Amino acid sequence: MRTATYFFIFLNLSLALFEEPAVYPLPFLATSVLEVLCLLVFLGRLTHFAKVTLHNVFWKDTKNICIMVAILLSLTDLAVYGVLRLYDVRSIRWSRIVRPIFLINFAESRQIRRAFRSIRNTLPEITYVFLLFMFSLLMFSLMALKLFGERNLQTAEGLPYFRNYLEVVFDLYVLVTTANSPDVMMPAFDFSSWYALFFIAFVIINTYIFMSLFLAVVYNNYKKHLKVMPGGACD
Repeated sequence: MRTATYFFIFLNLSLALFEEPAVYPLPFLATSVLEVLCLLVFLGRLTHFAKVTLHNVFWKDTKNICIMVAILLSLTDLAVYGVLRLYDVRSIRWSRIVRPIFLINFAESRQIRRAFRSIRNTLPEITYVFLLFMFSLLMFSLMALKLFGERNLQTAEGLPYFRNYLEVVFDLYVLVTTANSPDVMMPAFDFSSWYALFFIAFVIINTYIFMSLFLAVVYNNYKKHLKVMPGGACD
């Protein structure tokens, strides 16, 4: 039963690759039949679980309620989408976002729920580090705007360089990942080699210090919640 449940969960999630807009498009009839099959399996699995569980226990379990709501929403969305296609009305399968609910809430997914709850409990504790990082990024962006915005510099493509604050924030945010390094700093460096000190300081503080600190806080808090979580909490 566990293997069959995971197979149909995987099949249901993978349908996103074949539904419009798709990586490998398949006819709507094929994907809809497969989705209905998956939903029927989920409904059958839930019905079987209800028969071997006390009535009041089954209905008090929020996981079962989530699965039933997800099945209902998926069927409703599928029916509405199919009717709209008959009238050549373009629409979007919004119920795709509820498909991970099946992966998390079935009884076989205790370890997945445990990991999910550890992530959820970790998020509030990394908020302060994230806010401190964002403050640093915003302050460096403001300094970059003041340093380079009034010097009429241009990028290699001939576009204005660091003249819009939001664009500066985005460019420096990408620089934290070093994805646009050193291209983002070259117009300033060509104007004056001393401006390289600004980007060196930015990379040291935000990439090497803040990212390492952020990773350490996430790892330590996640490990702590994963260890202290009682065995019954994952149910």
